[in-house]
Amino acid sequence: MAIAENGSTVSINFTGRLADGSLIDSTYPEHAAHDCEDDHCHHELGPYQLTIGEGDFFIPVEEALIGMSPGEKKTVTINPDDGFGDYDPEKVFTVNRSEFPEGLNPVVGQGLEVTGEDDEIYMVTVIEVTDNEVSLDTNHPLAGEELTYEFELLEIL
Repeated sequence: MAIAENGSTVSINFTGRLADGSLIDSTYPEHAAHDCEDDHCHHELGPYQLTIGEGDFFIPVEEALIGMSPGEKKTVTINPDDGFGDYDPEKVFTVNRSEFPEGLNPVVGQGLEVTGEDDEIYMVTVIEVTDNEVSLDTNHPLAGEELTYEFELLEIL
């Protein structure tokens, strides 16, 4: 029987959850009827392909795939360092509402693209809105979270 190794291209199905069990990501069609928490699902439904060792997915998952055969399942816990990093309060800033384009009325929880002083585009989340100011968070929405991924190796390609 074939065994996945570093450099193998594989096809997997997975489900990602937060520590409280909330669904954050899945390739399984049955999860299409359920919205992932706060729209964090990033993958298309159906099997996901990756090459082990290229860093296309969470490193702990890629490492756990080594030695697996098609049909095997595993569960891996991913700490923030291997996921989306620790939450950094210094990545929160406040801007005057007058800096927003006319007609844009930010609401708490809204994701926005902003252009920084370096002309880079950053994704931010609105975390507070007052009459005069808007507080924005540039941390990834899952920063600081421990993730659990259950996955099944479907095929070694």
